[in-house]
Amino acid sequence: MSVTIFWLNRLLYATLSQRRAYSVYKAGIDMDRITKKTFSIYWAHVRKYRWLFFVILFTRIAWTAVDVVIPLFFKEFFDLLSDASISVVEVANQLFAILGWIAVLFAVYWVLERITGFSNNYFQPTVIRDLYHTCFDYLHRHSFGFFQSNFVGSLVRRVNKFTRSFENMADRLIWNGVMLITTITLITAVLLYTHRLLGLIVLLWTISFLAVNFFISKYKFRYDTIRSEAESRATGFLADSITNNANIKLFGGLEREKTSFWDVNQIVRKWRMFTWNLDVAFEGIQGLLMMGLELSAFYIGIVLWQKGQFTIGDFVLIQSYLLMIFHRVWDFGKMIRYFFEDIADAKEMTEILDMPHEIASAKSAKALSVLGGAVRFDHVFFHYHKTRSILKDLCLDIHAGERVALVGPSGAGKSTVIKLLLRQHDVTRGRILVDDQHITKVTLESLWDNISLVPQDPLLFHRTLKENIRYGKPDATEEEVILAARLAHCHEFITEFSDGYDTYVGERGVKLSGGERQRVAIARAILRNAPILILDEATSSLDSESEKLIQDALVSLMKGKTVAVIAHRLSTIMKMDRIIVIDKGKIVEEGTHAQLLRKKKSVYKRLWNIQSGGFIE
Repeated sequence: MSVTIFWLNRLLYATLSQRRAYSVYKAGIDMDRITKKTFSIYWAHVRKYRWLFFVILFTRIAWTAVDVVIPLFFKEFFDLLSDASISVVEVANQLFAILGWIAVLFAVYWVLERITGFSNNYFQPTVIRDLYHTCFDYLHRHSFGFFQSNFVGSLVRRVNKFTRSFENMADRLIWNGVMLITTITLITAVLLYTHRLLGLIVLLWTISFLAVNFFISKYKFRYDTIRSEAESRATGFLADSITNNANIKLFGGLEREKTSFWDVNQIVRKWRMFTWNLDVAFEGIQGLLMMGLELSAFYIGIVLWQKGQFTIGDFVLIQSYLLMIFHRVWDFGKMIRYFFEDIADAKEMTEILDMPHEIASAKSAKALSVLGGAVRFDHVFFHYHKTRSILKDLCLDIHAGERVALVGPSGAGKSTVIKLLLRQHDVTRGRILVDDQHITKVTLESLWDNISLVPQDPLLFHRTLKENIRYGKPDATEEEVILAARLAHCHEFITEFSDGYDTYVGERGVKLSGGERQRVAIARAILRNAPILILDEATSSLDSESEKLIQDALVSLMKGKTVAVIAHRLSTIMKMDRIIVIDKGKIVEEGTHAQLLRKKKSVYKRLWNIQSGGFIE
């Protein structure tokens, strides 16, 4: 055994990348805690159907017990065949009686098997459905920043692996684990009662075999974890490259991406080959142990037969039991290894489920009540990761019903102001109030319910145009949807599609042009009719004619609302009540369009001159 482990370690340290990955694994992962968390999540979902779970366990135990009892009747059957002291007629009658009992046991076995199967067919899919729902709900409650830091493909893979791991572990428990424990317990009891020496040998061998398998599998578990993480990285890379397929083509990046993907998959190949080699080595050890037990058992059987203490039926019984034990413990070797692999696969999603939501509603949070929609930024500071300062002591009051534009150079902090209002991030210091209510003390849902956002690059669901527009107001009538579409001037192009409002827009709305997507987003905001409206470059993707139409629609949309507009094209915000100029995270000037143009050395005036009259020195 020690020689085998020595060579396995030599194989492990064959490459520098493996050594690095192993050291990272040892340094950064608390596997015991994560494993306990995984089991606690699974059990919390199983507990809702525990009565069905225990029915499955009971019928599985009973089913296995019947399977162990049947060879005892075959022992008696063959002992009668070899007994020359009884007449053929009497032997035949007793054999028919034994056959009748075996038939009854087969029938019981068949019934129990069906009960277990049908019960499990309801139990597992139901729990898996609940697990999917839990993952879906918890994932979507993570912050915007979380999704900016994780690949979509990787997250989808984690959810699928998490639910599949439960299915695999439940299968191994119900179909392998329960059968193994029941089989070993009953067989050992029978052999200890009939032939104590054989019973002790089988018992000690089984304990040793299972212990060896357990520790070997635990040894392999750490490398299954590293392999699983490498596979997730490869999946994430693949998803990212597919999402950016246009960039890869247009910037001639295919060869670079192929090289990078090859390198990522090369790491996966090394870890996969290493873990598979461990499997082959472990199975070789198991095979040797099984050969040793069978030869020893039959050797002892022959010795006892010479002494008249062993019958033909005993040979049949011991062979049946040994085959049964070998099948069960061989499954245990695979079961425990796959079990650890399943834990490794589930670990990645468990870490996300164990991760507190960065931004969440306070426990005592109340629903936001908006009367006018006044917004106040009260001495707000914000920075990313304590290193990159964005906003510095920002004080801004937007009055109820006021239309305010935020302008300034790129990177000045305009978009950050909007993200903080939407609680996509939380302020580092200071506070944000809506109608004198601190936004961290109201529920996130009520905050978002009172704000309509039209982003610069709106994303649409791969659903129909009607569903995308109605997303702003799920209970809207068809007439309301069409009216909102008309006001946003997207009714015209929608009616040109053969399926009209039932046209599917493709993933992220790729079947529509940028301007069409933006008009659908505006229709969605019109339908939502929230008291606070945010326009983030809402007309940036429109041609001049469409922009004029949208500007007319936005005038109607903005009536009676508190409006914040981010714009680089200053011609679109000339009629705002107030223009706020932000530079380097601070408000440097504010006023109407006319007031700001009258100022000397005005940042706004410089930006206006660049756009209206060409570049200046």
